Amino acid sequence: MNEPVCRVKKVVFGEGAPKICVPLVALDKIELEAQAKMLKMVPCDVVEWRADYYPFLTSREQVQDAFRILRENLQDRLILFTFRTKAEGGMRSVTVDEYMYLNRLVLLYGRPDLLDVELSAGEKAISVLLDKAHRKGVKVILSFHDFHRTPPVVDMVSALRKMQDLGADMCKLAVMPRSRTDVLALLQATSDMYERYATKPLITMSMGKLGAISRVCGEVFGSCMTFGCMDRPSAPGQIDALNLSMMLQIIDRDCIGFTFHGAASFQKLLEGEAPSLKDLEERATVHAGREDSLAPAKEKNTPDIAPV
Repeated sequence: MNEPVCRVKKVVFGEGAPKICVPLVALDKIELEAQAKMLKMVPCDVVEWRADYYPFLTSREQVQDAFRILRENLQDRLILFTFRTKAEGGMRSVTVDEYMYLNRLVLLYGRPDLLDVELSAGEKAISVLLDKAHRKGVKVILSFHDFHRTPPVVDMVSALRKMQDLGADMCKLAVMPRSRTDVLALLQATSDMYERYATKPLITMSMGKLGAISRVCGEVFGSCMTFGCMDRPSAPGQIDALNLSMMLQIIDRDCIGFTFHGAASFQKLLEGEAPSLKDLEERATVHAGREDSLAPAKEKNTPDIAPV
């Protein structure tokens, strides 16, 4: 099966380790510029501007001014524009007409690289925004959020398939777990969708502390992007971006050239189409030896210093 990918400038979603997206949750223009400058030191591929935290954009000048600040400070980072409605965990309630107006204004005068469109906006609104975004060369992430529960696996797969069928460039699903079983259900839905139906990259997560593991294991189950935070998370369970980057690198590196993607890949292992466990253990031993040889030598008579 060809892995579903989406290329945005130099970033290829669905290839290699999950890409890191960090939200900007500025309350005004001063905070927007300060947070954008801070992001220069944060490892991430995408910056999500959560405009539902920001004063409502109503004019061409407001949009152009905000995107000038972002482009000057973020340079080659991809910009994802998101107005998360209160119904899906955001900061503000708006009508469908207001939601449409804002996103069309941003597409016309802001030119983000990616646009988040909520599945709950309805098929008519989605169709219009998809058309306008694609005419501007902007990729669209269709998204569905449930901050109250984790739906059954079949319903989560159905939501992802619907977003894909509506023309999304990437499909995002975020749900709230109440138990460990719920976290496993989200991972199962991701794997099922990836293995059986996906033609577009998936972005999935189980929220809160209980679901935090889902934010680092996307490469295993088929999720192409994960959300970290700088100092103020935009959703429960987000991990500090620097720590997240280190964890993703370790997982990607220690797969040792062989990445598991759900149940089907485990079946290939059992059928002998993938490296045996003995081969993996041998490679891991060699890899560990290489890591040790690269470690800096400890000077003699230098006492260990405990972290403060």
